Amino acid sequence: MRFDTKIGIVVRADLAAWQRLNVTAFLAGAVAGGVPGVIGEPYADASGNEYLPTFRQPVLVYAGEVDELRSVREKAVGRGMDVAVYIEEMFKTGHDADNRAAVRAVEAPDLALVGVAVHGPRNAVDKTLKGLALHP
Repeated sequence: MRFDTKIGIVVRADLAAWQRLNVTAFLAGAVAGGVPGVIGEPYADASGNEYLPTFRQPVLVYAGEVDELRSVREKAVGRGMDVAVYIEEMFKTGHDADNRAAVRAVEAPDLALVGVAVHGPRNAVDKTLKGLALHP
């Protein structure tokens, strides 16, 4: 099945493995919580156990350098796409309110980006992420 929209997450390539996973999880959660219609129906197995729903479409994860993350954020915002960010300062915070305060304290061009998630029309996301390598 080909979807009209696409979800892409870009994490900074030089992060430790645990940081890349943490950032990816937070950014995926942002898309799930902030974009209506991206979550499918709940799952159930043949034994009757129920499971939470997941994204209804693939999520592609890319690796990039800090300048590439800045470029992705700028292009996505400029194209009016749904965007989520994760900045270095968020590794030092303990909860959501502190995360929002850390982002609010910095002008957009100065954000110390370690991850960016984008959601939007397939072609726009492809253009925004063009040239980035999928995460190894």
